[in-house]
Amino acid sequence: MTFEADSRHVSQIRPAANVEARRAAGGISLLILHYTGMSSAEKAIDWLARAESQVSCHYVVDDHGAITQMVPESMRAWHAGVSYWRGETDINSHSIGIEIQNPGHAHGYPDFSAAQMRGVIALSRDIIDRHAVPPDGVLAHSDIAPDRKIDPGEKFNWSQMAAAGIGLHVRAAPMQRDDLGLEIGSRDDRIAAAQAMLRRFGYSAPQTGCLDDATNKVLRAFQLHFRQQRIDGRLDMSTELTLARVLAAAGRTPDAAAFA
Repeated sequence: MTFEADSRHVSQIRPAANVEARRAAGGISLLILHYTGMSSAEKAIDWLARAESQVSCHYVVDDHGAITQMVPESMRAWHAGVSYWRGETDINSHSIGIEIQNPGHAHGYPDFSAAQMRGVIALSRDIIDRHAVPPDGVLAHSDIAPDRKIDPGEKFNWSQMAAAGIGLHVRAAPMQRDDLGLEIGSRDDRIAAAQAMLRRFGYSAPQTGCLDDATNKVLRAFQLHFRQQRIDGRLDMSTELTLARVLAAAGRTPDAAAFA
């Protein structure tokens, strides 16, 4: 397959094998950010291009901010896997996927470089402008698959993205030293309220009133994106207040402003 670059920021094209037509109407409404989890961008691109990988993405941003396009934006790439957001399970048909070179948590998880962030920002800005992706449609892989993914992780600079007009960002509520939060196994009205807010924002959160394993993973995903100072999946006051601020910023609950 040959194609022309969709973005002026692309420095090279490397077609992926795993690509198909988008399966649903409605256009592109989500931008999903990943990290590669591989030792180099070259190895990641080589793997993502192969049919046997059973994965693909639209773009890869290397350590220096150079951008490789692998799938045309008009086509469906295989980057989201089993995932969910606001009732949608075919995320691949409604999204563009960007892989950012980083070996990941299993291999030291280095910082994202300044040049790399500039590349991600330039590309993301271009994509959301052309497709009118809303701020709350710019998500982490961990947001849409909290039970199995943690990328791009707590070092990814969402506030820098938001300063460039990309994504939804709020000031995280301060953490209290003596507030360790409710842990796995807890049952409380606070948990039920948090589950409802998480679900209202878009997560696949259980609605049980119990901080079970699934809820713990969703809370971790929320913290990875919006409260990066401590990632533990517990429900502390900082997480609750930050969640309310996020909902208020997204316009998804009339009562959230009371928590800000």
